[in-house]
Amino acid sequence: MTGENELLQIEREVQAALAEGRAVVALESTIITHGMPYPENLETARAVEQVVRDKGAVPATIALVDGRLRVGLPGDQLDRLAQARDVVKASGRDLAAVMVRGGSAGTTVSATMRIAALAGIGVFATGGVGGVHRGAEETFDVSADLTELGRTEVAVVCAGVKSILDIARTLEYLETQRVPVIAYGSDDFPAFYTRSSGLRADHRLDTPEDIAEAIRLHAALGSGTGMLIANPIPEAEALDPAFIDSAISDAVAEAAKRGISRKELTPFLLARINELSGGRSLAANIALVKNNAALAARIAVALSAR
Repeated sequence: MTGENELLQIEREVQAALAEGRAVVALESTIITHGMPYPENLETARAVEQVVRDKGAVPATIALVDGRLRVGLPGDQLDRLAQARDVVKASGRDLAAVMVRGGSAGTTVSATMRIAALAGIGVFATGGVGGVHRGAEETFDVSADLTELGRTEVAVVCAGVKSILDIARTLEYLETQRVPVIAYGSDDFPAFYTRSSGLRADHRLDTPEDIAEAIRLHAALGSGTGMLIANPIPEAEALDPAFIDSAISDAVAEAAKRGISRKELTPFLLARINELSGGRSLAANIALVKNNAALAARIAVALSAR
């Protein structure tokens, strides 16, 4: 059973939690459709939902299925999405066109933020957000995730910006978009596979309760933007910075040689880095997503208590 309107199909458990003011955490679906191979993608999606439940919140995995925006996916649909080969990768700009033709899509950070906001969900957990790509001064390749953060009031919990990107320029762009960047329990901004990018975060907060209060105050001020909560990967799962930087450089060079760009670039780089790392990057990716889901759930619980 679902709650429905013209745009959204909200799974019954999620609908009930929202109506009762209980904690809900949005989860994206490109990690399922384009971020990991099967069956690791399905196992991770289920594990992440369980982490959210274990911390006292209701998970709401978001995707576009057969032309409908789904907020919360039943188990059979999650399994179908994990094995599908005909799904596209949809950012916020793509949703209407895919809906018109009755298609299915994994939703990126920007699309998931947009759908979460429409559903009334204020906290969203992902792996890493998109950003300013290396060489963007020539290609103008800047992720729509950053502009969505500048206009949609959803707090995004991530492991920082993917280290395949230009992190310094990404942070500058977020500043221009008026997006607060808060590092959880760290002075440094994390770099996805590693706990530090070598750059300082704008702000540091050390408890989920403090972060929840910052989210509440940011909204009360009428700021009109999202917030980026940067949660470093657990130390035990972090990769050696020199090793991962070398793998990234090799993957970026190969992508340039093969002319891979735009939406195909990030999935290619992540897959190639996993090959070069002997599977270690995939294990790190899974660990950090679970870690982000746990923090997001704790923040959502603290917000619901207010």
